[in-house]
Amino acid sequence: MLKRVGLVILLSLAAAGCAVSPTGERTLLLNSPAQMNALGSQSFEQLKKKQVIEQDARINRYVQCVADAIVMQVPVEYGYAPQDWELVVFKDDSVNAFALPGGKVGVHTGLLKVTENQDQLASVIGHEVAHVLAQHSNARMSQQQVTQLGLAVTSMALAEKVDSNKQQAAVMALGLGVQYGILLPYSRKHESEADVLGQELMAEAGFDPREAVSLWESMAEQGGKTPPELLSTHPAPSTRIRQLDDQVHYYMPLYEEARKAGRRPECDRLKPQ
Repeated sequence: MLKRVGLVILLSLAAAGCAVSPTGERTLLLNSPAQMNALGSQSFEQLKKKQVIEQDARINRYVQCVADAIVMQVPVEYGYAPQDWELVVFKDDSVNAFALPGGKVGVHTGLLKVTENQDQLASVIGHEVAHVLAQHSNARMSQQQVTQLGLAVTSMALAEKVDSNKQQAAVMALGLGVQYGILLPYSRKHESEADVLGQELMAEAGFDPREAVSLWESMAEQGGKTPPELLSTHPAPSTRIRQLDDQVHYYMPLYEEARKAGRRPECDRLKPQ
């Protein structure tokens, strides 16, 4: 009986939360935008209290200039106005940037050491903004919620048939299979989708979409240990470079139109030592 109830709940959740992403992919969204925005804002406030915020005015102006040009191109149907976005530059040597629901964007100063120009920085910020627009945090959280419920249902079903030791081993094996068979590939799909949307945003803002390819080529040349693509939440560098390069011809006309329309960002470049 419990198993049947659990299955009904799973099916009901899947039906209720089914949605379509900006690139036409079917996705599961179980949480409201208001809930996700509140979570994103709360998390961002905590980060600002825990991490060191960059105080150099030139660095902040440079990153803000790039971010402003990107968010100006966010279509109104996504529910974000340019003034809704908040950017914070964190004094951190890691090569990283992120964005949270609610229009919160964080950039680490370490990223500025590997991005050679405003266009390359725009490719990263555009990618992170795209995660927010596509509601990837909601989708990932929803997937985890359904997975946890599914494991609970399976555990109850196994309890009726096998002893506790075998039950625990089976649930652990199922959990591992779910992680590598569902959650991580789902994350890689998000990364690829954000590459598509981010490259489009940067082109519409007047940044050269070819620089997204150049950035990843440069990062790949620097080497470093990366996990196999099968076990990674990000596409392998070679896969990402190929995908971005394949998309360039779609976005060059947008870039050229943006330049003709006067969208020519001129953000002061400052590379911290």
